[in-house]
Amino acid sequence: MDQVLYSTPDNPAPENRTEGFFETHDGLKLRYAVFRSSTPVAKGTVVLLHGRNEYIEKYFETIRDLTAKGLWVATFDLRGQGASQRLLKKAHLGHVRRFVDYEHDLDTFLEKIVLPDTRLPFYILAHSTGALVALSAAPFLSTRIDRMVLTAPFIGLSGQAASPGTIRRLATLACSLGFGSFPLTRKIKESPFRDNPLTSDEVRFERNAAIAAAHPELVLGPPTARWLLEAFNTIDRVTSPNHLFSITIPTVVIAPTRDAIVPYIAQERLSRYFRAGQLVPINGARHEVLHERDVYRQAALAAFHAFIPGSDAEETEDVEGFGT
Repeated sequence: MDQVLYSTPDNPAPENRTEGFFETHDGLKLRYAVFRSSTPVAKGTVVLLHGRNEYIEKYFETIRDLTAKGLWVATFDLRGQGASQRLLKKAHLGHVRRFVDYEHDLDTFLEKIVLPDTRLPFYILAHSTGALVALSAAPFLSTRIDRMVLTAPFIGLSGQAASPGTIRRLATLACSLGFGSFPLTRKIKESPFRDNPLTSDEVRFERNAAIAAAHPELVLGPPTARWLLEAFNTIDRVTSPNHLFSITIPTVVIAPTRDAIVPYIAQERLSRYFRAGQLVPINGARHEVLHERDVYRQAALAAFHAFIPGSDAEETEDVEGFGT
């Protein structure tokens, strides 16, 4: 396609960027962009990893916040979503063959784009599914990534019509019968603002809805049985004490306490065994804390900047005060 990034009237693409596609280990084309700060000396590069059914355009506001602080941002659409290459003929389905493919894609992105084209040191900011990818890959990233900030990491599931155990059993059965590329539910109409579990900020909610309406090709429908089973298996692995003990990258987990997608209790439990991790609750926030009302979003960004060296931490409050 000729146009790589898409602007909408209330969500223009940030300037001072490089954009394009890179090729994965198995020959897929994934869309990426690197956004540069206008400050003379860069304070490092943030590798931004999205959640399921997210894409670069959704993070333009956050990217501007980060570059204004002297940080560069490097980000890409996960395989099978956004404007990256889709994996099935039914392109609207959220699918992955193996969850480890996400980790291979991150490794390729670091080697092909981030290391040669951005500025040290490197940090990760990851949301939901992106945070699950970061947690899974973290034991092998310690020589390249200095610090990680994970928002609402996808380490549990709530708010569904069926229990997580039932969903997992159905996904396992579907995969064993050769139906791994089929969804367990039909396409469900997106919730209006009043019923949505993602954010209490109506302006940001409607802005994101306008992006999806203007460019429906970026949007995903339900996940497939294979995606769900791979996600559940990865959650089991990354939340095990042995895995958490093997992570040495200093990490902050920003946990919205009113998260209706990933249970807050699961994020709190994660921190008990995560010796390199620190939990920062954001009291009252919903799942998409970087798209929340300013009172919650600014607390999350303040936690990020207080944790990232040189990121104007002196302008933020003490981390212990966040979430109040």
